[in-house]
Amino acid sequence: MPVEFLGIAATNDGSETTARSGAAFDKEYTLRLARAHEDHGWDRVLFAYGSGSPDPAPAAAYIASRLDRLQILLAHRPNVSYPTFAAKTFATLDQISEGRLTVHFITGGNDHEQGREGDTLTKDERYARTVEYIRIVKRIWTSREPFDHEGEHYRFHDFVSDVFPVQQPRPAVSFGGSSAAAYAAGGAEADIYCLWGEPLEQTAQQIDGVRAAAEAAGRTDVPRIQVAFRPIIAPTEELAWEKAHRTVGAIKQRREAGLARHHRNGVLHAAAPQNTGSQRLIAIAEAGERYDRALWTPTAAATGGAGNSNALVGTPETVAQALLDYYDLGVDILSARGYDLLGDAVDFGRYVIPLVREEVAKRDAARGARQDAANAARSPRENLAAVRG
Repeated sequence: MPVEFLGIAATNDGSETTARSGAAFDKEYTLRLARAHEDHGWDRVLFAYGSGSPDPAPAAAYIASRLDRLQILLAHRPNVSYPTFAAKTFATLDQISEGRLTVHFITGGNDHEQGREGDTLTKDERYARTVEYIRIVKRIWTSREPFDHEGEHYRFHDFVSDVFPVQQPRPAVSFGGSSAAAYAAGGAEADIYCLWGEPLEQTAQQIDGVRAAAEAAGRTDVPRIQVAFRPIIAPTEELAWEKAHRTVGAIKQRREAGLARHHRNGVLHAAAPQNTGSQRLIAIAEAGERYDRALWTPTAAATGGAGNSNALVGTPETVAQALLDYYDLGVDILSARGYDLLGDAVDFGRYVIPLVREEVAKRDAARGARQDAANAARSPRENLAAVRG
């Protein structure tokens, strides 16, 4: 199966290790970073969402209008706009990008962050709302006749959009999470299911959970699987591990400074994460620092399990082989984001992506040859039965 690479479409040069040098939305840097991804073999970039961050939709439109090939993964929280409005926004962006849009729906795993924009629903209520929201958006994308909707969270009448996606029947829907409720929602509605990088054994268990949820929802297909990592690469193993330890030191320094600043302003220190994904990352880090071929957990521990934070450490060859281990589990979208956003995007694209693509092509060719041999060994009647069924 083909493999795809997802990078980050940051709107400024700040990261967990470095304070940003300019405004939250730095137009020139946003374009430079996106162009670096397009020029170095990446397939798509994520425009993330934060309560106080620049709006990702117009930032994505800006990039889509200036680049020709790079695909867009747009993060969206259902609490911030009505689904009728959102569906039109997404369709318009798919038109601007000429069919390069995927939408990643975020239910929200932190009550405080959700509350910043007026969302007071419980986590279970948020999942129910997200499922209803996605179904409405899908219907708007594909319906040419007006329709009514009377749901638990949304009600409207006689709606039909006048703008439709380029992609037919619709753009892909992306979803993520590590709880049973997330598996149920994403298993039912997602075309792509996103996981944070965990050890191979735990990742396999999560993939099984997603597939079981899809089957329980009555689907005959399953979502594609995406897994996200923070690569730390260098020409030698020794240099890569030195870089990894420097990275953790910088993360801790910035985090401690931020907590101290918040404490002086009367805000309590960071609480334990509410979302299951972050809780899992912390538990994995507490159980050990190194897993499998190259997975390293201190980066996750240093951030308190914040988001995509487990690292893959080593030479490009080591990291490429580690990614191939996940590919062998059934992961066909590999998400990677370094700490020097621009420099790491270039290095990863130059030194890791070609190695992975080359090996995937070899494996796919070998798999095809084995299948051809198996077909040749079957009788014509057996081949006909295989085609039919």
